Amino acid sequence: MTARNIIPLALLGSTALALVMPTTTHAAGFVEDAKVTLGLRNYYFNRNYLNGTDPVIRGERQGQAEGWTQNFILDARSGYTQGTVGFGLDVLGLYSIKLDGNRGAANTQLMPIHDDGQAADQFGRTAVAAKAKISKTELKVGEWFAVLPILRADDGRSLPQTFQGAQLTSSEIDGLTLYGGQFWKNSQRNDASREDMSFNGVEGDDFNFGGGEYRFNGNNTMVGVWHARLEDVYKQSYVQLTHSQPVGDWVLGANLGYLNGKDEGAAKAGDLDNKVYQGALSAKRGNNTFQVTYQRLSGDTKFLRIDGASGGTLVNDGFLSAFDSPEERSWQLRHDYNFAGLGIPGLTLMNRYTSGSNIHAGGRTDAEEWSRETELAYTIQEGTLKNLNVRWRNSDVRRDVGQDLHENRLIINYPLSIL
Repeated sequence: MTARNIIPLALLGSTALALVMPTTTHAAGFVEDAKVTLGLRNYYFNRNYLNGTDPVIRGERQGQAEGWTQNFILDARSGYTQGTVGFGLDVLGLYSIKLDGNRGAANTQLMPIHDDGQAADQFGRTAVAAKAKISKTELKVGEWFAVLPILRADDGRSLPQTFQGAQLTSSEIDGLTLYGGQFWKNSQRNDASREDMSFNGVEGDDFNFGGGEYRFNGNNTMVGVWHARLEDVYKQSYVQLTHSQPVGDWVLGANLGYLNGKDEGAAKAGDLDNKVYQGALSAKRGNNTFQVTYQRLSGDTKFLRIDGASGGTLVNDGFLSAFDSPEERSWQLRHDYNFAGLGIPGLTLMNRYTSGSNIHAGGRTDAEEWSRETELAYTIQEGTLKNLNVRWRNSDVRRDVGQDLHENRLIINYPLSIL
């Protein structure tokens, strides 16, 4: 029996189990609880290659990557029909238009790139997912923007990445949420097609996953345990502990994690071996938040993740680098400030510096890299343009092995509530 046959049977069994659970009355209904928003996202991206690290594309050196797009993200989510079993539908409509960018847009990942090296003038796709709910257990089948610790869709460019599959989420026990399911198709952030799930270009069968998160101590503490398999390519386990603790005028936080990845089944991508030990400690007082992190990789392989997926599970994942090379050790210092303390609500500033060493790549065992990243953001608080958000990201990265970059991004998001 194949994995794709096993997963639906497991979901069916879990759904049958939910039928004997105490039921709750669903909310008003399919239409009454529906929410529809249209996100208008304007995205400008400029990346300069430094120190002779320009990529060569079709025989030409590319000194910079530049592009500008206007994007439309329609997010329509129904409520549930009345009854013991409630049914609903979620639709994500994605459409992007190129405002500027030709051959220089090849490495912006804002748009698909044609065989002649030119960026597409437009692209988009529609993701539809059906859902059913019994008590506090939901089954979802279709395509959506999935964000799980072991599979995070990336939303760092024009349009978000989506995955096609099935997921069961159950919160029948107070504080405990259980997850299980399978994904079989991947639509990356700059692609309109749906491809098989893959790692480093090597296609697996299906991506199966299961996990649970338990929150206690007044929701201040969370323990999470996850396991995932890209069949015949890799398997990965993840254990996480987070805690938040008020101490006087301060709020102290911790995020500790361990990941263990290996090749699986037929090992189509070869022998894989990756472990990640990581921790982030934060301290917030008033409008200031300070954070220090440490991340250590062990093994001969970089961090294992589905192609195109975000590295956001890693504490040192940033705009330009996830610091996830084989054997890499990295630390980060970060400061966030909310200008509400100076009478400017909606204005925030983030600065961080990350340094990595002991990188085993490019024939070296001692390579290093560092990045400096700044984000200045403002959200309009009232008036006709209320909730319009403007973000400016300015970044630099320097590497012994790889590309040296200087980058600017200007991102404008305006969410319109339709229903």
